[in-house]
Amino acid sequence: MRIVLLGAPGSGKGTQAQRLTGIYNIPQISTGDLLRAAVSAGTELGLRAKAAMEAGELVSDDIVLGMIRERLQQPDAVKGFILDGFPRNLVQAESLDALLAELEQPLQAGLLIDVDHDILMKRLTGRLSCKDCATVYNRYFSPPRQEGVCDNCGSTNLYHRADDNEETIGNRLKVYESSTAPLIGYYQNQNKLKRVNGIGSMEDISNAIQAELDKL
Repeated sequence: MRIVLLGAPGSGKGTQAQRLTGIYNIPQISTGDLLRAAVSAGTELGLRAKAAMEAGELVSDDIVLGMIRERLQQPDAVKGFILDGFPRNLVQAESLDALLAELEQPLQAGLLIDVDHDILMKRLTGRLSCKDCATVYNRYFSPPRQEGVCDNCGSTNLYHRADDNEETIGNRLKVYESSTAPLIGYYQNQNKLKRVNGIGSMEDISNAIQAELDKL
């Protein structure tokens, strides 16, 4: 099974990707993880990426695609993969298709976890974390039983990240809408788009995703 995960920040892509890797026994391939691993290992592509980042530049698509090429040739990706974080725009999607055609591993689906904008804002701006045990809450959907007190360890050190504010989150969602959301149409035109409602319990969303993927 070869899929790309689509969805806005806060849609739950990362959580569902982890569940899917266990269900289908295929790796989640996150470009962020690939970059960190390559830089840490000092590979040729990692050194090129590190040089770009140190110069304050974006890591070029050809470097990222090179890392994806290397990752897909590892034994655990023989049965398929879940790509998370790439592509982020139409140019990258076309380059990815060309690479996968060359590797004879074409995508089977672009899986969209669809969540309403207002829900995304509440998910992202409502996050609270415990400084002592790292338990995460949401003031709108899953608040602690007692305000300001961690259910898990009893700490009163619950904090709200400074960058989880409406302006910053709103800008992140605008970037998604302008560059990444057009991928929905791209995969729809290829008859590869699978759309799942991302509101509900993790279990319900996971079951809905499985039902779509089992049709492939």
